[in-house]
Amino acid sequence: LEVAVYNKKAESVGKVELPDRVFGLPWNADLVHQVVTVGQANRRRVLAHTKGRGEVRGGGRKPWRQKGTGRARHGSIRSPLWKGGGVTFGPTKDRNFSKKINDKMRRKALYIALSRRLKDGAFKVIDEFASVSDKTKHAAAFLKHFSRGERGTFLLIPAAHQRDLYRATANLDNARVVAADSLNTEDVLAYTHILLEKNAIEILEKHYKL
Repeated sequence: LEVAVYNKKAESVGKVELPDRVFGLPWNADLVHQVVTVGQANRRRVLAHTKGRGEVRGGGRKPWRQKGTGRARHGSIRSPLWKGGGVTFGPTKDRNFSKKINDKMRRKALYIALSRRLKDGAFKVIDEFASVSDKTKHAAAFLKHFSRGERGTFLLIPAAHQRDLYRATANLDNARVVAADSLNTEDVLAYTHILLEKNAIEILEKHYKL
């Protein structure tokens, strides 16, 4: 797979060969769905919590004697039947939504997503991001060259952590920077445009080896 390499002005400056085992895989919706679902579940925070009858304060004393009052029998004012009582089968912080998945499946799903986005025309290979300064206005102008006047979001994938690039895009709500060794399937599928640094291709091939 041979694709064009662009500079920061979106001008073609050469070509590069993309490895088939990373960018040439057929689409597998079941695997991608499974990996994305696991990622979302593992990020889920358990916030909702209700108190059962044993957790609500008070209610230790029997409200009235068992027999002779003519009223229904009760053992606690914190029964779920009472106002201010505990909750039956409510959500608790003890719930665990985390799921496990094999690393090989996770890596293959990433390669499948990369292959799909390349086929969709969302990919552009950039010669280097180092030429982009740490100024937000310069980063915005850089992205504008690749948007072709259309609204869209950008995922920038440098070969390594680049402080200036992170600073330049920090205040841009339509751009995100993720280093090549920190990539995941959701990131690849979520953005309209993907700008991949040329040196990151080798890292993608080695770091996520199947």
